[in-house]
Amino acid sequence: MRIAVDVMGGDHAPDAIVRGCVDALANLDATDELVLIGNRGDIEELLAERGVSDGRLKIVATTQVIGMDESPAKAVRAKADSSIVRMALLGSTKSESPCDVVISAGNTGACVAAATMHMRRLAHVHRPGIAVTIPAFHGPLVLCDAGGNPLPRPSHLWQYGLMSEVLAKHELRIESPRVGLMNIGSEEGKGTDLIKATHDLLKRTPGMNYVGYVEGRDLFDGVVDVVITDGFVGNTLLKMAEGLAKGLFKAIAHEIFTRAPDLGMQLEPVFKDIHRQNDYHEYGGAPLLGVNGACIILHGSSEARTVKAAIRNAKSYVLHRVNGAIVERLEQVAHLATPEREAV
Repeated sequence: MRIAVDVMGGDHAPDAIVRGCVDALANLDATDELVLIGNRGDIEELLAERGVSDGRLKIVATTQVIGMDESPAKAVRAKADSSIVRMALLGSTKSESPCDVVISAGNTGACVAAATMHMRRLAHVHRPGIAVTIPAFHGPLVLCDAGGNPLPRPSHLWQYGLMSEVLAKHELRIESPRVGLMNIGSEEGKGTDLIKATHDLLKRTPGMNYVGYVEGRDLFDGVVDVVITDGFVGNTLLKMAEGLAKGLFKAIAHEIFTRAPDLGMQLEPVFKDIHRQNDYHEYGGAPLLGVNGACIILHGSSEARTVKAAIRNAKSYVLHRVNGAIVERLEQVAHLATPEREAV
C-alpha cells in the first residue's frame, strides 16, 4: 500500500509529521511505502538527524505551503506546487503513480477543496464531509460533518447520514447503526428549514435505523451511533468535547491528589488508561467521506503519535473498502434527492 503524507501541514510541521511517519514504519509491511510530500531539504535533514534510511520512505519535493489562515479555494488554485495540492494529485486515479490513501494535518478547507477538485467525488455524492470517530462510554460514535461543509443543503446532510452509516458498519462493526440528526430539541416542530427537510429525507430512507432528532447532551449517553450535523456545529461540538474532557481530567486529578495523594498514586494508572481511551491522538484522523479515493484529515495540533495512529487507521479504512460500500448504498436510494453539484 502506498500512503502519501503532507509533511508541511499542521501546527507542529514538519518535525512532528516526519517523526510520526518514522514511528509508523514499525507497523507497516515490507511492501508498503510512505510518500513524504514537502520541502526536500527539511525532510532529508529530519531523517538524517534520526539516522533513518528506509527504502519504504519516498520523497515528493514541493516548493509551496498553504498556511492555516489562507483562503482554501484561492490557495489551492494559486499554489499548484503546495504539499496539499500535490498530495491530492497523488490520491487521484489519474496520477501516474497513485497512492492508496493521502493524509494531512494542514488547512482543513484546503484539504477538502484540493481533494474534491483533484480526486473528484464518488458516484452520486453531492458534497464530501468529514467523519470523526468520537470515543464515548457506551462505545465510539461517528460525527459528520466535522468542518468540511459549514453551509450544507438537506441532500448533503442526508448523504452524510448514509455514508456515516456505512462507515460505522464497516469500521466500527455496528450491525445496524442508530443515526440521529443534531437539533435544538427532540420535538418534531423544532429546528430550521434545513434540519426539517433533512429529517424528512432521513425518515424516508429505506433500510436506515434513523432514530430522529438528538441534542448535544445525547452524544455521550449511548443514544446514537451516528450523529449528523453541519460542519460549523460539528466542528464546534468536537472541539468543545475535547476541551471539556481535558478540563475534567485536570480537575479530577487535582482534587484527588490534593485531598488524598496516596489514593491519587494508586489511581494514576486508571487515569492514564481512561485518558488514553478518550484521547483523540489515538484515533489519528478523520476520513473525508465522498471523495473518489481515501483522504484522511488530521487535527491541526497533531503530534507524532497522532500521525502514527492515522497511518495505521488509514490502512484499515482502505482494506475495509468503505468507498465501494458507500457507492452501493447511494445507488439504492439515489432517487430520494435531486443531485446538487457545487463548485469548490
